Amino acid sequence: MIHHDSEHRLWVLSGPSSSYVLHLDDADRPRVLHWGPRFTPEQAASLLLRLPPLGFRPVEDPLEGSFDLVATGGLCYGNAGLQVRFADGTRDLELVYTGQRRADRELVLTYADRHYPLAVECHYRLHGDVIERHLVLRNEGEPVTVVRADSATWVLPRLNGYRLSSVRGQWGAETRVHRTELPYGETVMTSRRGVTSHQANPWAMVDDGTAGEEHGAVYSCALAWSGSWRLTAQRLPTERVTLSAGFGHDPVTWELGTGEELVTPVCAGLYTEGGFGAASRAWHDHQLRHVLPHAGELRPVLYNSWEATGFDVSLDGQIRLAESAARMGVELFVVDDGWFGARTHDAAGLGDWYPNPRRFPDGLGPLIDRVHELGMLFGLWVEPEMVNPDSDLYRAHPDWVIHRPHRRRTEHRNQLVLDLSRPEVGDWLFRTLDELLAKNAIDFLKWDMNRPFTEAGPDERLWLGHVQTLYDVLDRLRAAHPHVRIESCSSGGGRVDLGILRRTDQVWTSDNTDALDRLDIQHGFSQLYPARVMGAWVTDSPNPYTGREIPLDFRFHVAMAGLLSIGGALTEWSQAELDRAAELVADYKRIRPLVQHGRQHRLLPPGGELSAVQYLASDGAETAVLVFRRARRFGHADPGIPLRALDPRARYRDTATGEVHHGAVLLAHGLFPELAPGDYASALIHLIRE
Repeated sequence: MIHHDSEHRLWVLSGPSSSYVLHLDDADRPRVLHWGPRFTPEQAASLLLRLPPLGFRPVEDPLEGSFDLVATGGLCYGNAGLQVRFADGTRDLELVYTGQRRADRELVLTYADRHYPLAVECHYRLHGDVIERHLVLRNEGEPVTVVRADSATWVLPRLNGYRLSSVRGQWGAETRVHRTELPYGETVMTSRRGVTSHQANPWAMVDDGTAGEEHGAVYSCALAWSGSWRLTAQRLPTERVTLSAGFGHDPVTWELGTGEELVTPVCAGLYTEGGFGAASRAWHDHQLRHVLPHAGELRPVLYNSWEATGFDVSLDGQIRLAESAARMGVELFVVDDGWFGARTHDAAGLGDWYPNPRRFPDGLGPLIDRVHELGMLFGLWVEPEMVNPDSDLYRAHPDWVIHRPHRRRTEHRNQLVLDLSRPEVGDWLFRTLDELLAKNAIDFLKWDMNRPFTEAGPDERLWLGHVQTLYDVLDRLRAAHPHVRIESCSSGGGRVDLGILRRTDQVWTSDNTDALDRLDIQHGFSQLYPARVMGAWVTDSPNPYTGREIPLDFRFHVAMAGLLSIGGALTEWSQAELDRAAELVADYKRIRPLVQHGRQHRLLPPGGELSAVQYLASDGAETAVLVFRRARRFGHADPGIPLRALDPRARYRDTATGEVHHGAVLLAHGLFPELAPGDYASALIHLIRE
């Protein structure tokens, strides 16, 4: 998978269908000769014959934009992913190649500065066609200020055009797809909030402007980091394009003392053909194979009590909800906010992670026991990175929060952020949650994080250390309590990335549970992340956030596109609604393996009258299709929806109606689902190959 041509100082990193070709020039600069379809070593070596002559350039480096390790210095005036400042004020880096380490799937290229005792390692690791990269910086001299250390710079070949795809959003409107022509100069996507953020997500895709859902080459990268981050897409006037991604943001720097090292997070890159759909499926497959800790599990149908109770939590009330949920077929019952400390409203109790003695005089045991008797797992909401000023923890340790001397402590949602970079805070956090899990038969934690950093300053210890401690605590808790599963939540989808997914089992996609809005949110989410991690709730109608009234079937079908969860006030549902919900839960369980482990095809995007998504088993033996009609316009009949990736020679039986379809007809003319008349109509079609 990794070939080295020592004579030409050439490396070829190849997956099943793509290759990445790297060449060290005479100045020891790692130039990317190719990132695209798979090449043999001989084909890769022939690229050296095609290198253009340098010619005479009095100001600019003619090869600028073609190197995958770009450091400040010389004629580099564009985006530099590696920037340092030495103790004497020198900012230029002059790196000399010092060697390599190589295994079947891993390559490490080592460099050192010509004068200063600073070493840089570039790590490459292959997982199929995905290349994971990161840097390691080691300093043996006087302290060095690291101004920027991007994990990877990805060099794209010359294309006929450049279109940048990403997601944008806000609270309640996360992960909405945005595609635009890449302008000249530097386009920066970033989070300065201390978390991944609702506003942007650390991934990008580039194509030549002609790719569609099922055709075209796509170049993409994603950063595995759950704090502040920055992704820069650079387009030079010479039509060289790079994507460079790393943790941190301006003006945060890192001080690297004598004998210290800095390890950057992983940035993964992927080249695919077959359009945005193929790119998404490749990213989904990568996460299921190499990122998620328990990817092979089927995630249970979940009920969360928040929408039903808010802060009005009681033992009897939770048991009544649990009994209703169990009759519906729910498999995991989660108690949300309001169970602990003095938490009867949102201004008190955060930090005091023990059961409220008035609400649970005998602790959580009686509730947990009843939930388990009903055949369900038990889950609990926590927000352990936060503290209310009105709490025992804050009164004892007011210095534990992120703050700056001589500046007010900005409260948001009546809370402050604990500084996890302080060792004593990290130790307290692990001990507290470890004790909570050890004393109670808890199966699941919904781990929330509801506000960004403020008053953090340029202290690199905090920006880097908070995330590192978060990761460490999650890793230690998982090791100590291997049966516990964890959901990442941050006011909805504010902390979703490949870093947190390595340590959690699912994510909360958005606080907006309106089924119509969710079509757009889930469409954007699926561009990079698999349905296997996408929490999706069915809540009450009218929707508590938007006031929109939507039928129960439509709400359920939208939530079936991910991890089906329910969050309504079940004690107020009619018997007919409860009975229909139980039928829909049973329907989901039948197609759950397809949704959570199958291959997803986005058939029709949201925005039109119809949208649809298809899930196909890995062996092609069955498929499930979810179809949604927003509104019927002008009385038009619904068109057929062509399916994807079926066997044209096979026949497929509808499990609900018994109707048999020819694969060739489904591919060419499509499926004609029977949708109810009117707006907000939906259908689930489950087909099995005969």
